[in-house]
Amino acid sequence: MNALVIYDSVFGNTEKIAQSIAAALGTQAILVSQVDSGQLRGLDLLVVGSPTRGFRPTEGISKLLNGLPKNHLAGGRVAAFDTRLVLETIDSKALRFLVDKGGYAAKTIAKALVKQGGVLAAPAEGFFVTGEQGPLKAGELERAAAWASGLIKKEG
Repeated sequence: MNALVIYDSVFGNTEKIAQSIAAALGTQAILVSQVDSGQLRGLDLLVVGSPTRGFRPTEGISKLLNGLPKNHLAGGRVAAFDTRLVLETIDSKALRFLVDKGGYAAKTIAKALVKQGGVLAAPAEGFFVTGEQGPLKAGELERAAAWASGLIKKEG
């Protein structure tokens, strides 16, 4: 399977998840700043991930996805993930409400991938960090690998 994982990371947590997903898919994970849009053509599966920053993906991921030519991903299978805080661990009720209503990066990424002609291989997925800078919640790397393995099964 010709797959690629593209990610951005602020504190290293999203990079760890991307590497786990890439290993499960038998492919590589590439930092968004090192991606050329030509690398996205002809893939069997494109997985894109970002930390959630202000309810959205990072500027780098947004810039890449919004800068693609129309239907650049036509018919290709795509999947999106993010890293995020566990909603219940946010102390401030006001902030918890804002996060709950504002959403997360993965959903925005998934919409952008579909807008470019991609076909979702799975619903957008979030992986949890224990604080703004991390670390990842225990078991998240394994959960990421299992999620990626599900993308392979759906391929067959």
